[in-house]
Amino acid sequence: MSIAAYIKEIGRGKEGARSLGSEQAEDLMGQVLDGRVSDLEVGAFAMAMRIKGESSDELLGFLRAVHSRCLSISPQGPALILPSYNGARKLPNLTALLALLVARDGTPVLVHGPTCHPGRVTTASVFHGLGLTVARDTEEVLHGWARSEPVFMATETLCPPLARLLDVRWVVGLRNSGHTVAKLLDPTRSAKTLRVVNHTHPEYGAALTAFLQRSCASAMLLRGTEGEPVADPRRSPRLDVFLRGEFRADLSVPAQEGVLTELPVLPRSIDEATTVGYIQSVISGEQPAPGPLTKQVDSLHRAIKELGQAAMHELIA
Repeated sequence: MSIAAYIKEIGRGKEGARSLGSEQAEDLMGQVLDGRVSDLEVGAFAMAMRIKGESSDELLGFLRAVHSRCLSISPQGPALILPSYNGARKLPNLTALLALLVARDGTPVLVHGPTCHPGRVTTASVFHGLGLTVARDTEEVLHGWARSEPVFMATETLCPPLARLLDVRWVVGLRNSGHTVAKLLDPTRSAKTLRVVNHTHPEYGAALTAFLQRSCASAMLLRGTEGEPVADPRRSPRLDVFLRGEFRADLSVPAQEGVLTELPVLPRSIDEATTVGYIQSVISGEQPAPGPLTKQVDSLHRAIKELGQAAMHELIA
């Protein structure tokens, strides 16, 4: 079936376009992911949504379509999901450090994203350099968690159709709705899982806030460091925590204001080997973790603990 009717609705420009309902959006994304449309239609879909922007209902439908075509991973208790899709460009990629710091207390941490990104240092390469698990299937994920280690899984392993949609970027030159959905992807689909959702522009922050509330999601929302789900190591960003769609000021962290009086000692180079060495020095205690990451880890631990307690109370009841 052609998706021309959908493109006609979403492709009328920023002012004239109409948003789809969640069921229409799910059908549209399903056809795109299943390869039932032409390359020309995929390009039209990507460009139309890029101009219009996604509504909360559209994101709900898109995410349902992706989740139904994604591996399902089942942690035993509360877990953390870190979508990592940008990599390092100017600052060291510290997503793996965040994952290690959270996993220290036994919390299952899954990081997912691409294995390569032209001109950037990916989290996948840092995981490989640290000797951490880059899982090829769900069994390897569970084995890594059993060792209290964070685990990375490539998007092409986790959800091959989504990986193909993300690759459209290298043809048309722009990101598409697949990238937005990837940063919301939770393969556990569990009420006990917390996601870290990051954005790069304020308007995306507002749209993602509306989505997290609309979908009753549990997540930490922040302006990421170069698009990664980790706090800027130089200055703490605002960290908004939502539990089941409810904003929790008591678990959130305000942005750091004022003039910086001290900067953390960071690597001068962002290459994989230097980043790995720095992360190892922090984990071993030779160097302190940057203050903003410490705040982020503390907030995440408190939110995950509350999710676990809520789930336990519901089980008892």
